[in-house]
Amino acid sequence: MEKLLIHNIGMLATPTGSTARRGARQGEIQILRGAWVLVENGMIANVGTGKPVPCDDATVLDAGGKLVTPGLVDAHTHLIFGGWRQNELGLKLHGVTYLEILARGGGILSTVTATRQATEEQLYDKAAAALNEMLAMGVTTVEAKSGYGLELENELKQLRVIRSLAENHPMDVAATFMGAHAVPVEYKDDREGYIRLLCEEMIPAVAKEKLARFCDVFCEKGVFTAEESRTILECGKRYGLIPKIHADEIEPIGGSELTAEVGAISAEHLIVCQPSGITAMAKAGTVACCLPATSFYLGSTYAPARDMVNAGVPVAMASDFNPGSCPSLNLQFVMNLGCLRYKLTPEEVLTAVTLNAAAAIHMAGRIGSVEAGKQGDLVIWDAPDLDYVCYRMGSNLASTVIKKGEVVVTR
Repeated sequence: MEKLLIHNIGMLATPTGSTARRGARQGEIQILRGAWVLVENGMIANVGTGKPVPCDDATVLDAGGKLVTPGLVDAHTHLIFGGWRQNELGLKLHGVTYLEILARGGGILSTVTATRQATEEQLYDKAAAALNEMLAMGVTTVEAKSGYGLELENELKQLRVIRSLAENHPMDVAATFMGAHAVPVEYKDDREGYIRLLCEEMIPAVAKEKLARFCDVFCEKGVFTAEESRTILECGKRYGLIPKIHADEIEPIGGSELTAEVGAISAEHLIVCQPSGITAMAKAGTVACCLPATSFYLGSTYAPARDMVNAGVPVAMASDFNPGSCPSLNLQFVMNLGCLRYKLTPEEVLTAVTLNAAAAIHMAGRIGSVEAGKQGDLVIWDAPDLDYVCYRMGSNLASTVIKKGEVVVTR
């Protein structure tokens, strides 16, 4: 039996439970000082304070009086893509908007071209390098979407890469099918034809190969309407795919309100979410997955995350790593922005990037907190307390990263 004993923990900070925390409970985390954690066969066996339980056959890791938290969970990424889009930076600096770039054939559509041209091996190597970088910054679980293929074989290609990463990389990788990321050029005059392709060919094929657990749609002006999004997500549900939705990123066209109607596990972006959307998500228990680094990069407003917490919506935060609107995978920076721009407390932020993020990908029963029975995913921080991690900017403070009871990164 493989055992790891982490002792001399100055502060252990963790949310608790196996479901998303909302309202005032989002900021109610457990703080243990002088703590220790015992991991056996990849799972947390015991947590305590003071002198650890005797365990002569365990590997012992001294935390050096530092902060320990659960491994971070990045619940929204577009990890699998070909090329980059640095050529769009100048356009953005001259005031060209995201939707204008998309209308010119850039944006998502330019990445679609690069992704279609890339081999599975090329996509795998690029994504694996990104996962290594994330892991070194304390992220131990990630969600990854397709959506840069926009036709059957290239969507399946992306999802097969995600499956290979989940099988071979230390990190847990949750797969989301997002063929409804945009209408491809070849269907620009036949939107209904592309939606039929999604529902009659793509979704059944994804389900048949068991390549994804979730189905996501970009519900936005100029992309998919709320009614089109409903059609696609309801089709996904019939094939066993759990609904997610990109909603209210640029214009509020009913995406956040739709989450309750289709039973979406999460709504993503929500930059311009209206009070009606907040009410709908609170009533449904939908996780609001907010992406502050995207707002930062685009120079846009920030999602009303504080209002969401106050209204009882469980809030998660994620990187939105992608080549266009957020070419950053730094979840620590997202934590900084959670405090500085969303006005969330460090305790609320920690829950947002651990337990609530895990709930957004249906994994809160296994990851997201440091408790007996959960997976042994932890981070030892080069920090004395949680406030310090949220206060510091621009430095990687993850000192040691533990995945399933094994030290996978140490600095």
